[in-house]
Parts: sequence; structure tokens; C-alpha cells
Amino acid sequence: MKNSLIWFRSDLRVADNISLFKATQNSGTTIGVYCFDPRHFAMTKYGFKKTEQFRAKFLIETVQGLRENLAQKNISLLVFLDKPEKVIPKLVAGYKIEAIYSQKEWTSEEENINQNIKKQLQSQEKFKTIQFVESYDQFLFHPNTIPYEINEIPKVFTEFRKKCEKEVSIQSLITIEKQPETNIIPGTTEIPTLTSLGFKPFDIHPNSAFPFNGGENEALKRLENYFWKTQNLSKYKQTRNELIGTDYSSKFSPWLTNGSISAKTIYWNIKQYETEIGANEDTYWLIFELIWRDYFKYISLKHGNKIFQLDGIIENKYEWKINQKAFNQWISGNTNEPFVNANMLELAETGFMSNRGRQNVANFGQKNGNKIGELRLLISKVCL
Repeated sequence: MKNSLIWFRSDLRVADNISLFKATQNSGTTIGVYCFDPRHFAMTKYGFKKTEQFRAKFLIETVQGLRENLAQKNISLLVFLDKPEKVIPKLVAGYKIEAIYSQKEWTSEEENINQNIKKQLQSQEKFKTIQFVESYDQFLFHPNTIPYEINEIPKVFTEFRKKCEKEVSIQSLITIEKQPETNIIPGTTEIPTLTSLGFKPFDIHPNSAFPFNGGENEALKRLENYFWKTQNLSKYKQTRNELIGTDYSSKFSPWLTNGSISAKTIYWNIKQYETEIGANEDTYWLIFELIWRDYFKYISLKHGNKIFQLDGIIENKYEWKINQKAFNQWISGNTNEPFVNANMLELAETGFMSNRGRQNVANFGQKNGNKIGELRLLISKVCL
């Protein structure tokens, strides 16, 4: 039996977590680690932090919830405010780790961190045999099951959707067994506060359309409310483009983003809902949006950093303007369009903006010829 380390990244949950499952199946002692990477909270060249206060608060709550849920399985979670490249090699040495389990990532910043850790460990003779077990765990349609090679992912979403719906079965949910009490390691670590991450404590705006907390339990509570208590799922497509309010859309996106809930968990609950309450176009449409989410992840997997470049994945040549005055007016909600302003002010005050709002403010930037149109890719098709 070998000691295993689970490196949590964007899979911050216990339920339906393949890395956690694999580690606990093959381990003597299983330890979890999460790193609040200082680079994620540093100032960017654009004048704002890569992670701002609302996401930071949501993340802190998520990691707190993860630690509590892991503790119920007798698994310890060590938390650090430091770079993974510094933390993980020390843990490997200190706890005699023989295998590191993590969610498979492919975008450049995450992959660079992976490679740095591997090089550090494999440069030392005593760590040359350490196993790195990376698993795709952020999809609805698992990469091993889709009817395409990654380099053959179609340019058109509809083709991808129809073929996958016809030929792919959604995998079952994974259950994590409780470990023996001997799995708990002595000592603990501090979860960072907003202050230690460089922010001032704040209260959620009373009119926020997203007054929810982070964490796996909160995601499941939202699912319970949106599906079973209110049955709002039955009118999802009809209401998903409304603007202000907690119930017009599922609001699952933030929890999906950091992996507090899996796409499969949502899918199988929809199928159960359709059996017990009834299926209609609205219930299907939430699955439809989960497939959109998958598609964009596959586009990222296929095209890599091209999705962030000005020419895009089809390499069109655009004439971008960099108008700092227009950019600042857009950010501050001070344009000549009241609808754009209202949405940008909502984002600044609450950290949230509706699906329709995101599409309109991004298109406004694009139509005005400013480089802010780049944001359209990031914010137009991610709101569930």
C-alpha cells in the first residue's frame, strides 16, 4: 500500500470525484492538498487582480466546505497560501508520498505548473518512481467516450451535440467510501482569509441575483431548491435570459467552475426529475447548456492558447482598437448605453451578471471596436 496525495485544483468536491476515488482505492494514507496560488491574486497589467473579491470569498467558502466534507471521510486537507511548485515537493518528502492524483488540466498556465512539479521531483533519485495520475473529471461527455479524436472536434456545435447525444452514454456517479480513522494525519493548516489574500471583508449586496455561498453542500442545496422545492427547472428555458433575480436561471456556473459540483451530478438529477416530475423542453435545455459547456472545453483542448489570441481559432484578421478611455467607461458603467451601464454596475457591486447581460456588454465592446471584445468568448456562453 502506498501513500497518496490528492492535489485539488478545480475539482473541489468529494462526491463524484474520480481522483479522490482512485487515491482511496490504492492508498495506505490519503492526504488532500489545496494551494491558494498567490499568482491568482496578483495585480495584472490590466489594472485589476486575476481573482477579485467576490471569487475569492466564494473560493474560501468552497475550500472550507471541502475540508469539512473530506473530514467526514477521515481524509485530511492541507491548505497553503503558496505556489504548488513549492508546496507539493515538500509534502511528497514529508509524508513519503508515492502517487499524486489530480484532475487533468491542459491550458498553458496549469500545464506549466504540472511540468515544473514533475521536473522538481523527477530530478531527485528518490522520487523518480513517483506516479502522477491525472484524470479528466470536468466533462459531461468523457473524452474517452466521445466519437471524435480531439483534433477532429467539429467547428459547429450542433454537429458535436447531435453525434454525442446519439452515441455517448453519460457515465455513472462515483461514490467515495469513508476511510479508517488511522487515515487522519495530525496537525492542520490555516485557510486564508480575505484579508490575507489582500481584500477587505465585505457584505453581499442585498439585491444580488447571486446571494449564494461557495462549496459543495451549497451547490447541492441550490440544486435541491431549483429542482425539487420550487420546480423552477420546468421553466428553465423560458426564464433563463431574465436579468435580476435568484430563480430565473440555475446559477450553477460558479460551482461548476471550481468543481464543487460535477456536470454528471446535475445531469443525473435532471433525468431523475424528468422521471418523477416530468420532462419538457425546459428540462432538456439545461442538459443542452451543459453540452455547450463541454463543447467549449473541447474547443479549448483542441486549439490551446489560440482561444485567447486576437485572431481566434479561425484566424480571422481583426482591426482592434485600444481605446483606454472607452475601456474605462465600459468598466465603470459610464457609456452612452444605459443597459450596458446597468449590467456593468451590477457586476461591480455584486460580482454577478446575467447571461443576457454578459452577451450584450461584450458585444457592445466588440461593436465599438475596442479590444474588450475579446471578453465575448469568456462570458457569452457560460451562464447556466
